[in-house]
Amino acid sequence: MHSSFTDLTSPTRSALSGLVGNTPLLRVSEPLAAGGRGFWAKLEGFNPGGIKDRPGLHMVERARARGDLRPGARIIESTSGTLGLGLALAGMVYGHPVTLVTDPGLEPSMTRLLTAYGAQVEAVAEPHPVGGWQQARRDRVARLLAEHPGSWCPDQYNNPDNTTAYTPLALELAAELGHIDVLVCSVGTGGHSAGVSRVLRQLYPGMTVVGVDTIGSTIFGQPARPRLMRGLGSSIHPRNVAYEQFAEVHWVAPGEAVWTCRQLAASHYATGGWSVGAVALVAGWLARTLPEPTRIAAVFPDGPQRYVGTVYDDDYCAAHGLLDGPPALEPDLIGRLDEKEVTRWTRCTTVVDPLTLGGEKERDR
Repeated sequence: MHSSFTDLTSPTRSALSGLVGNTPLLRVSEPLAAGGRGFWAKLEGFNPGGIKDRPGLHMVERARARGDLRPGARIIESTSGTLGLGLALAGMVYGHPVTLVTDPGLEPSMTRLLTAYGAQVEAVAEPHPVGGWQQARRDRVARLLAEHPGSWCPDQYNNPDNTTAYTPLALELAAELGHIDVLVCSVGTGGHSAGVSRVLRQLYPGMTVVGVDTIGSTIFGQPARPRLMRGLGSSIHPRNVAYEQFAEVHWVAPGEAVWTCRQLAASHYATGGWSVGAVALVAGWLARTLPEPTRIAAVFPDGPQRYVGTVYDDDYCAAHGLLDGPPALEPDLIGRLDEKEVTRWTRCTTVVDPLTLGGEKERDR
């Protein structure tokens, strides 16, 4: 394992970094959108560890360039899995030990994989009473930083390098599609939705951005609840979320994402986890309802491998009530983000920073 902490030679570093990016684009149509309609899916699962290989490498590169991350210093971060893979890759490339703080919801297979890649994995045992598992992980990160002088935390939730890491992804989409009318992205830390949308909107000022969240997430003003889906959603308010970019947001329930993931797998041999199912459900609906020439691009953050024991496991899904059949053909519609607590696929076309909602309520009175 100690060999992972040795800064690799330039050819090896370039070879590993070169595995990231230029992922394939797939046209998705039936059964999610019929009659020749469909959307374009950017398959970020073709990166070695998924979409967050991009910010993992970029945040480390920039921190090293600024001197915030010294040679050989420890990287410590909270992760629900995918960024952990990206940071393990970056630690291997640049010679940094990596400590990742997770929680009991992380799949055992992911823990074993992160460990195999040389990362040290610590799991918190109890959720924070207000901020849930996410805040509990962040609190542990703060303690570990104090225990390891000179260590560095990327702070993915608030680090602007997390968003600029996705400039190449945006440019790949533009080069491949030529024009984009609608961009559909899941939202967790807010990194890829902000980074991709800001670049593409400079190229296509009229582009519409649709955010996809999970029920039980507080990112768009809903109350924080225990969440089954990982990789999207949050129990805190990440400052990387570019609220001003979104024309609308959709919340999706776990069973709805499972059904869509399995439909994708059976029809396109390209699928993924919770985020992919949620994004594909929304993108398919947009493809069915918007005018036919509309060019829709959707970002699929990962592949299916880490979800064989959850999304694709009948026993797991049955135990959690996730096999109740297909979602509704249309989402519910609410007028403001906090109008009511949503429990199934729902959309809202008025998006604001939820930290301003209290002030709006006072003005409404």
